[in-house]
Amino acid sequence: MKKKDYVWHKQVISSDLEIINCLNYDPIKDFRRDPMGAYVLIRCDMENSLIEVAICDKKHTIIKVFRGRKAQDLYYTIFEYEKKNKLKWFSRKDHAAYLGKELKKCEFALAGKEEYIQE
Repeated sequence: MKKKDYVWHKQVISSDLEIINCLNYDPIKDFRRDPMGAYVLIRCDMENSLIEVAICDKKHTIIKVFRGRKAQDLYYTIFEYEKKNKLKWFSRKDHAAYLGKELKKCEFALAGKEEYIQE
């Protein structure tokens, strides 16, 4: 792809624009635990049309459960709760991105009445 072919609506292309081809992510080899040890369990409550997110600590204890209907409502509430309470559940950006991806998959599964399996 050439710079002149890269057209956006009103943006100006930087003279030092660099286009970077992404590497393939291997969920086994490339996975890194969050240094704080927290992780999430996500499931669809089909009966009540809700998404549930359990926050687990490094001892594998569920410490909080968040429930909502939309991915954006959930991750916004989780991140605001984390900030308000000065917690560090998601110190890695890739873990926050994973949460958003999985919540959206669960939201689609609820809408289509399909099975959701967390990756």
